[in-house]
Amino acid sequence: MSDIILQRPSDGVLLIRLNRPDAKNALNTAVRTALAAAFAEAATDPATRCVVLTGDTESFAAGADIREMAEAGAVELMLRQTHLLWRAIAQCPKPVIAAVNGYALGGGCELAMHADIIVAGESAQFGQPEVRVGIMPGAGGTQRLLRAVGKFKAMKMLLTGKPVTARQAETMGLVSEVVADAEVLPTALAMAGTIAAMPPLATQQIKEVVLAGADAPLDAALALERKAFQLLFDSRDQKEGMRAFLERRRPSYEGR
Repeated sequence: MSDIILQRPSDGVLLIRLNRPDAKNALNTAVRTALAAAFAEAATDPATRCVVLTGDTESFAAGADIREMAEAGAVELMLRQTHLLWRAIAQCPKPVIAAVNGYALGGGCELAMHADIIVAGESAQFGQPEVRVGIMPGAGGTQRLLRAVGKFKAMKMLLTGKPVTARQAETMGLVSEVVADAEVLPTALAMAGTIAAMPPLATQQIKEVVLAGADAPLDAALALERKAFQLLFDSRDQKEGMRAFLERRRPSYEGR
């Protein structure tokens, strides 16, 4: 049985499902390797305009696989170079939506935070419980959480290891939208379909500029935005979009 399942629910949308239900979708090396490969392929596939990442109704991902880590040493962990597997997800230029049901804990919360949009079910829980087993987050859990919710909320989650509910996560700014549990994947797929129908060059430039500018000085970030804005005026999609608007018709975007 494959550790992840790839599906094409609609034009332009790639659905990636974590598929270790017996382990609450814990992230072992095989899962991380498969995810990295899937995101690397999506990055260059013109048929993929938006990615939806999900688990199952019980768990998005309940964390790293402790069995693979319990007896490891520092050098062994360094040689595994798992940061390169995470990088393939972080550097995917296509918009990514995480559809979260159930547990998103530890590495699962970090995985969700690699997405651009998070849709969560009412029963979802988010947390970084690593401190409870003698370690700390190691795949962006301190830095991405800090940037998402601010120092004081992040410190509370990181130092106590206690999870937060979906509604609390939404209030903190960690979640984009909370819906009924049964509506999580349909909502994420509908949103992905909307994004996939947009001009791909524009959506990719938006993502690139938002992420690159987040930690840059405002003047530098505004310069990035301005150059990307100007660049899009050399695309066919810009001409098509504006002509369609003036002609009162639906545009057809090619990603060129």
